[in-house]
Amino acid sequence: MEKKFEKILWSSRLVVLAAVVASMAAAIAMFYMASVDAVYMISHLGDYASPSLSAEQRIDLRSSTVTHVVEIVDGYLLATVLLIFSLGLYELFISKIDYAENSESASNVLMITSLDDLKSRLAKVVMMILVVRYFEFALSMEFSTPMDLLQFAGGIALLGLALYLAHLSDKDGAH
Repeated sequence: MEKKFEKILWSSRLVVLAAVVASMAAAIAMFYMASVDAVYMISHLGDYASPSLSAEQRIDLRSSTVTHVVEIVDGYLLATVLLIFSLGLYELFISKIDYAENSESASNVLMITSLDDLKSRLAKVVMMILVVRYFEFALSMEFSTPMDLLQFAGGIALLGLALYLAHLSDKDGAH
C-alpha cells in the first residue's frame, strides 16, 4: 500500500508539465509579439528621413520610436523570464534536459539546479524588466517642479543601488 501511495505521490509531480507547457507557449507568444512590434517599428523608420517632416514631427517620431524600442526590449525580457521559468520547472520537477547538458552551445543560464537557482535567475531578469519599465516611464515623464526632478533622481539612485546589491550578491554566490 505504501509503495503504491508513494508512486502516486511521485507521479503527481507531472502536473507541473501543465505549467511548463503553458509557460513555454506564453514565452513563444511574447517572442512573436515583440518581434512583430520590432518589424512594425522598423518599417516606419523610413519616414524619419523624409524631408517633408518638420523638426517637431521628427522629434515626436524619435520619441515614439525610442518608447517602442523600450517596449520591445520589455517584451523580449518577459519572454526570457517565461522561457527560464518553463525550463527551470521542467529540470527541477520532471527531468534533466540531457540535450542541453551535453550541448556545447547550451547556456548555463538555462540549466537550473535548485529552486533557489531558478529564483535567483528569474530575479535578475525581473530586475532588468523593472529597469526597462522605469526607463519607459521616464521617457514620458514631465518635470513641472524641482521636486519632480529630485524624485526622478532618487528613483535612478535606488535603481543603481538595487543593481549594485544584486551584483554583490552574485559575487557572494560565486564563492
